[in-house]
Amino acid sequence: MTLNTEENAPDQEEGNSPDEEIIVEGEDFSIFTSAGVPVMAAELNTPADIKRVLEVALFASAVPLPVGTLRQLFEQDPGSDIVRRLLDELRADWETAGRGVELAQTGSGWRFQTRIEFQPYLDRLKNEKPPRYSRAVMETLAIIAYRQPVTRGGIEEIRGVAVSPNVLKTLESRGWVDVVGHRDTPGRPALFATTRRFLDDMGLRSLTELPALPEIERMMELVDTTDTEAVALAATDQK
Repeated sequence: MTLNTEENAPDQEEGNSPDEEIIVEGEDFSIFTSAGVPVMAAELNTPADIKRVLEVALFASAVPLPVGTLRQLFEQDPGSDIVRRLLDELRADWETAGRGVELAQTGSGWRFQTRIEFQPYLDRLKNEKPPRYSRAVMETLAIIAYRQPVTRGGIEEIRGVAVSPNVLKTLESRGWVDVVGHRDTPGRPALFATTRRFLDDMGLRSLTELPALPEIERMMELVDTTDTEAVALAATDQK
């Protein structure tokens, strides 16, 4: 991915620093000027320089990047504390600017993402409708999220009805739920819990930030149901 820092910039005279564009290469996020000079070796002298490189790398990445990965951008490791402080500053910069994009920290790391209030506009560009899930799937997801780790029997106890294997397969195929172990009881039933991808899709750093179920539905573009909130409250009460 190439990011031009100046539009229609004139050619540099020989001997001048060729800083008209920054090139980000590969998954290791090696960053160079157009002449192949590493940015970190040639230009990183201040925290502002480091913050710009963090911004470029996060824009270039299709996945959230943890602090440990971001530290690998630099020839001289700035350390976790400095990187975290600069990320917080960068997040505040974008927040203050009032843009439609924000820097967010998720369970897997840091990423740029569109603000949720602008999602309805983006939906108009989609050719396919978002997936719509049954009430059984939503109720099961809510119980797992608020009660994890939980067995299929535990889910059925809260819902009051049997849980179809297809319901769990739907959640597993989406990457939101996985088997994390087995309970040490006769039959060794599987224990289900939400995944890091679930946190990333929700834009959460940890389960302590888990919102109320109606907010989950809005964020995940899931079908509205009338009973899922009551099920979520029941799952919370039985913790």
